[in-house]
Amino acid sequence: MRVYLVIVDETDEARKALRFASRRAMKTGGAVHILAYVPRESFNAFGGVQATIEQEAHDRAEVIASSAAGSIFAESGKMPTIAVRSGEGQAVIRDYLSGHPEVAALVLGAAAEGAPGPLVEHFTSHAGSLPCPLFVVPGTLSDEEIDRLS
Repeated sequence: MRVYLVIVDETDEARKALRFASRRAMKTGGAVHILAYVPRESFNAFGGVQATIEQEAHDRAEVIASSAAGSIFAESGKMPTIAVRSGEGQAVIRDYLSGHPEVAALVLGAAAEGAPGPLVEHFTSHAGSLPCPLFVVPGTLSDEEIDRLS
């Protein structure tokens, strides 16, 4: 079974990547894994305050991932696998891929304007060392175009 890994956040490009991956999974009899990561804060507050900030960020990432999973389940009747991890984005994704050899493709969305985004920039420049293919969904695609292409 093909497994498509999508990195989700609150951006439009993540929504488009999720749409592409879920449509592709439905057409191929595959599955979707949703990964939300919580970046480490660059500042340190006092112990209790820092722990609260980190917990709130983790909770927000869980809500985003669960909402994305609910959308996929409503359309396909299949519940995706959800993971929330803390750390630097590229490292979290590489660790996830190394621990999940069943992933057949990493699906990222590129911003519609300007730079494509830090994850797309990083993984396209390191695509040759990935354990699976990389799909980059252009941010300018409409939902209808994504459906047609997936």
